[in-house]
Amino acid sequence: MWGLSTLYWPLVSAAGATEVIAHRMVWSLLTVLVLLALRAHWRWLAALLRRPDRLAMLAGAAAVISVNWGLFVYTVNSGQTSQAALGYFINPLVSVLVGVVFFAERLRRAQAAAVALGAVAVAVLSVAYGGVPWLSLGMAFSFATYGALKKLAGMDGVESLAAETLLLFLPAVGYIVFLQATGSGTFTGASPWHSVALVGSGVVTALPLLAFGAAARRIPLSMLGLLQFIVPVMQFLFAWLLFAEEMPPSRWVGFAIVWCALAVFVTDMLRHNARTSRARRDAEPEARPAAPRSGRRRTPAAEGTAPAGEPVGETD
Repeated sequence: MWGLSTLYWPLVSAAGATEVIAHRMVWSLLTVLVLLALRAHWRWLAALLRRPDRLAMLAGAAAVISVNWGLFVYTVNSGQTSQAALGYFINPLVSVLVGVVFFAERLRRAQAAAVALGAVAVAVLSVAYGGVPWLSLGMAFSFATYGALKKLAGMDGVESLAAETLLLFLPAVGYIVFLQATGSGTFTGASPWHSVALVGSGVVTALPLLAFGAAARRIPLSMLGLLQFIVPVMQFLFAWLLFAEEMPPSRWVGFAIVWCALAVFVTDMLRHNARTSRARRDAEPEARPAAPRSGRRRTPAAEGTAPAGEPVGETD
């Protein structure tokens, strides 16, 4: 869905990127509220209002993802889809840097090599594009920052998205009303199909984010990270084969370096996860044979007694 949404935004190209973002916020909130109503799930809201620190994190996340959306829509609708693909290709490398800078994480050698290759690729593509690919870098850094803020907020995907869009709902509605009042808005001034497409932007925005949040709780993060590369691959193919964007040899060289960086990054990630899994299995105590059953009934004292070194009542 995320990859195919690249084809959706040209449908609303009559509106500027900022107006599209405002509509995404408004209609995304309504989509999420419908889902919450179907689940009758509202208790989290009262708990959130008692946590100003978490509200601040979500407000920051909402602002950053709005920047990301705006850059993405502008990039696609201005005929620069390859820059959008580049932004999402280098996003994992930027996320590693964010982890080092803000979470004091340490780079493994292969990760450092991947980040260095990513920097070389950006330099090569800067020459290929005739300037620094600011749109790609803006999308990569904004989404990495969004992920960091979501990590700090620590909320369920549906709840978090509802809170983010709720925080931006009034500014978004105010901006739409202002555009309509000044004659600059396109919601009612273009065509009925354009209006429907703007409303549909909420569903197109919310469903992939909700699916992402659900998947994050069900499958390993390594698999989730690999699946996310589907999006920039689709975007690159759209730019090259469907939108017929210019792809001179210098751009191919730059993207080839990006793919080498990602190959190093993914290989290291899979090896590290495999080593971690083996170490965890080796650290687990061997299963002890069950004690022979006796005719005597165990006393409460016996039931509460744990072998030496094992706390009572705790589970692995």
